Amino acid sequence: MFNQACKLFVGGLKVDTNDDGLRKHFEQFGTLIDCAVVPHKTAQRSRCFGFVTYLTPEEADAAMAASPHTVEGNWVEVKRAVPKKQADESEARAKVKKIFVGGLKNDIQEDDLTDYFSQYGEVENSEIMSEKDTGKKRGFGFVHFTDHYAADMAVAVPFHTVNGHRVEVKKSVPKDFGVMTPNFGFVN
Repeated sequence: MFNQACKLFVGGLKVDTNDDGLRKHFEQFGTLIDCAVVPHKTAQRSRCFGFVTYLTPEEADAAMAASPHTVEGNWVEVKRAVPKKQADESEARAKVKKIFVGGLKNDIQEDDLTDYFSQYGEVENSEIMSEKDTGKKRGFGFVHFTDHYAADMAVAVPFHTVNGHRVEVKKSVPKDFGVMTPNFGFVN
């Protein structure tokens, strides 16, 4: 089964960069199971972006960690590929360092979240929300990473198992993120 965490988007390619040029650069980080520059349907040329898919998430992590990248003399942007159904959602494109974790059971502590999510990158801190008056846990919390790549990695898979319990994760974006304004487009 394909693991979404293994696939990377590469943007800013030269118009004459082909699959071989893309493969030559990215195969140094691991085994590629797919590599493709996306062609323009009518112009018979590249659309200047492509995708590489590694055999394992660890290999994709290695490629992400090696940023910035230069392919055939061009600086390129490398980020986690987002499934098409999520691509139009502004949250999926958000570069945030904080993720929401829902479905937390009472036996999950902040240290448990930090320990678990540190596999994706350095965690600054974790917090579990509770009622101000009673101190009762509200069943959700947040994990703050030191960079947005780690957050992207963590949310590439929507469900995780922490202390034997299934929890849901997604990017934590401001409430007004992606709100359309009449004359100025999207507000970030």
